[in-house]
Amino acid sequence: MWAACKRLLWDWRGVWITTPSVAVVVILLRLTGILESLEWSVYDQYMRLRPVEPSDERIAIIGLDEADMKYIGQGYVPDGVYADLLRKLIAMQPRAIGLDIYRDLPYEPGHEELVEIFKSTPNLVGVEKVIGDQLRQRVSPPPQLKAKGQTGANDLILDEDNTIRRALLVQRNQDGETYYSFPLYLAMLYLQAEGISPQVVEGTDNWWKFGDVLFTPFQTNDGGYVGADAGGYQVFLNYRGPISTFETVPYRDILEGQVPPDWGRDRIILIGSVGESFQDLFVSPYTLLANERIPGVEIHANITSQIISAALDDRPLIKTASELIEWQWILIWSAIGASLTWKLRSARDVKRFLLREVGFFVLATGVLFLTTYLGFLQGWWIPIIPPFLAMSGSAIAITAYVARSAAEIRKTFGRYLSDEIVSTLLESPTGLQLGGERRRITILTSDLRGFTALSERLSPEEVIKVLNFYLSKMADVITQYKGTIDEFMGDGILVLFGAPTPRPDDAKRAIACAVSMQLAMVEVNKQIEAWDLNPLEMGIGINTGEVVVGNLGSEKRSKYGVVGSQVNLTYRIESYTTGGQIIISGTTLKEAGEDLIEIENQKLVQPKGVKRPITIYEVGGIRDQYNLFLHKEEEIFYSLSESILLNYTILEGKHVGENLFPGVILELSNKGALILAEEGSESLPTMLTNIKLNLKSELPEMREDIYAKVSEKPAENEKFYIRFTSKPPAVEAKLDEIYKLCSQ
Repeated sequence: MWAACKRLLWDWRGVWITTPSVAVVVILLRLTGILESLEWSVYDQYMRLRPVEPSDERIAIIGLDEADMKYIGQGYVPDGVYADLLRKLIAMQPRAIGLDIYRDLPYEPGHEELVEIFKSTPNLVGVEKVIGDQLRQRVSPPPQLKAKGQTGANDLILDEDNTIRRALLVQRNQDGETYYSFPLYLAMLYLQAEGISPQVVEGTDNWWKFGDVLFTPFQTNDGGYVGADAGGYQVFLNYRGPISTFETVPYRDILEGQVPPDWGRDRIILIGSVGESFQDLFVSPYTLLANERIPGVEIHANITSQIISAALDDRPLIKTASELIEWQWILIWSAIGASLTWKLRSARDVKRFLLREVGFFVLATGVLFLTTYLGFLQGWWIPIIPPFLAMSGSAIAITAYVARSAAEIRKTFGRYLSDEIVSTLLESPTGLQLGGERRRITILTSDLRGFTALSERLSPEEVIKVLNFYLSKMADVITQYKGTIDEFMGDGILVLFGAPTPRPDDAKRAIACAVSMQLAMVEVNKQIEAWDLNPLEMGIGINTGEVVVGNLGSEKRSKYGVVGSQVNLTYRIESYTTGGQIIISGTTLKEAGEDLIEIENQKLVQPKGVKRPITIYEVGGIRDQYNLFLHKEEEIFYSLSESILLNYTILEGKHVGENLFPGVILELSNKGALILAEEGSESLPTMLTNIKLNLKSELPEMREDIYAKVSEKPAENEKFYIRFTSKPPAVEAKLDEIYKLCSQ
């Protein structure tokens, strides 16, 4: 159990670290207020996107516009006009009349009539401005209404972007006096007729409820706000819609009797200015253009409707969760972003990974916005910008972490493994697990002829210098042909075509790679000779078959590699090569295409461990788009005027045989010789056998070991041809001297 937990913690380490870290950063960023305007913008957009609600027929507006002023014929509305307007409205028997007009003027014609109406109308509510400086900002209500307590504050709360998103129900002025708001007063008059009055909820700080609906006061960090002024009794303003959502008629229609006599029965009638010139227009969440600003009287109508609709129609109020829950919400989306990216990091194809990551990110973003929008339709303001930033930040952090980790690991292990193997180990979900899979691949192995003997005569530093130069050149060629270098074995190389990534032309690329490697030996030997060393020769064997590829070893130490009889067969095939040769199996020839490969010759052999003889083929080149061919030098043998005596023994694998046979060199070429076996046919080595020779000489340096491979070139009687694979410098110099004399 504990082991499983530890494994889970390690497997998802990026998520465990990133999720809380990014969430904390976003929360701290939010607390600074930087995200406030963005959250307001999304809130406003949600307000605009939701369906517009039908007009609340319980509320109507009588709006004063420029046409009314022209109708009245004066620069202001006289008291007599207001008196006439109110008389006509009172006759319609509304439940409440709200006069959103400041009326505290000195005596003028009609003033006494208006004062009388103020005194005699119990459901008429006036306005006053209570917030601000006593002399410059406050506006007193009509004294007759003030004396009866029939006034309400019409102050509005503007956010820093001058948008109205909150409503004041109860407020206090600088002197500590408490005032009901103008729309609250109107709503209470209407609900009183319905038998509903506000109640203070016990155990709260004077929270109100109408019926069963609790009006939760706004707190300083509710919704997208940070450090907002929460003074008074504030709630979020749940608009019914944009401008002109409520029925609005001009003054002149009422004065001229253009509406039915019962038009205002049991309704709340608000009177206020709606024209542009009155400068009583405000920005709401619905405002995108200047002509979409909403009159102050209509904002009061929205607040009034909100209170009544909540109490009678169960229309939702806008609510928010506690800060702790909102932090958890941010944490959840941080985890979603981190988890998605961490999970998708296993994609092998970078383009596909990016497409999948973008796709899932868009999907997750859609889910976030859809969830919060559906919540908004139910009256919940759920944070959008902070969780979106948390999700994005986590995704970016995980991507950066994976990229950095992969870069460091690639930098470290890229010197030992091919890019494809490193990608498989890093990006595959099972890349680091032990085990493998069966797969048909093409295997190439190469080996330098006589390098072991050469290394014995050089210092370790010189050996490393030669070997690194050779392997570097070969690695460049192999990479060019998309081969996977599985292993460097001294001077040998094991290359895979088809693992970890299979391709349809694996066999063809392997042969083209082998030809290019042999051609690259020309450049290698130029540098070798510049170091005053003997040139090197390389043999290459290629085979195609089914093997097991994957991670081999133990939990403490493992490597990516291949196992199977086909790997061993590839080594056997390579053992039949001489310097400069490429030998392939029949399966490789068939997969590459016989018409594309130039075959020099073929032979039937019986490799060790193989039940039946197989045919192997010597490659001379490859056609098609590669068009690569080996340079063949004509080998000329010259007869010796004086035979060279020697002893030879047959090598069995890496072991020297016990029997020593005498022989004579009859002919020499620049790379081989014709030898006569003095003990007859019984001592003749078989074709492609490796042998060790020692010249019979008085000089010790001339008796050093020479290595060669028996050639398939036919010879008469007890004779056989050999191809030198390794010669000591003194012997090589002597044989070269003899060869040049014979060729003259």
